[in-house]
Amino acid sequence: MKEIYLIRHGRQSSKLCNVDVSLDDAGREQAGLVADRLASYGLEALYASGLKRARETAEAIAEKTGLPVRCVESFHEIDFGELTGLSNEEIENRFGSFVSRRKKQESDLAYPGGENGQEVVARVWPDFKKICEASEKKVAIVTHGGVIRALCAFILHMPMKHKLQIAIDLENTSITEILYNEETGEFYLEGLNDYGHLADKPHLLRKNWKSSLISQESGGQKERGKNVHGTDDRDKRE
Repeated sequence: MKEIYLIRHGRQSSKLCNVDVSLDDAGREQAGLVADRLASYGLEALYASGLKRARETAEAIAEKTGLPVRCVESFHEIDFGELTGLSNEEIENRFGSFVSRRKKQESDLAYPGGENGQEVVARVWPDFKKICEASEKKVAIVTHGGVIRALCAFILHMPMKHKLQIAIDLENTSITEILYNEETGEFYLEGLNDYGHLADKPHLLRKNWKSSLISQESGGQKERGKNVHGTDDRDKRE
């Protein structure tokens, strides 16, 4: 079995929708903690999205593992289209109808001028499959919430419209483990959203930073004064 660890990037330094910014202080702390954890995994290859928040997280892992970071542009976040760079208030004012439709999860709805889940899989899959078929047996890929959810839904043969049901919040630097049987070509979701390295540091958890869109979609309440649109497909940022 090949072991593939999908790592969500550390916390970024902006709550605007999917802007390409560096990690903030908490994000750097998260990256250091996941790097310490992964140092004992025996990784043989390390890949990352080209976006700053993913690349910087991967660089922290590289320092602990001695592996070079291989950037794969196709692993970038879902394209939020016209929502990119907007604040929560701007999204609500300009795209309220889209937000309402999206909450119903009746289809794999694309962002206005952007992508949907199936399009993310179509973009990512060729490079992901190459990694699966390469010689390295233990691999880490630092990527984004939208990519992780879309890939998990795809390998589990879920309707893509239900991808938002994969974890209410994918924690920053959480580890999702996929096993690949090279003989049969089958994939197995072995672990999802494992953030044990953050367990005793509540200030690093997403619930103490912002409310996610998915919590609203499933009946949760928006937290007063917090921007719910960041970089997670559930919270509009992936």
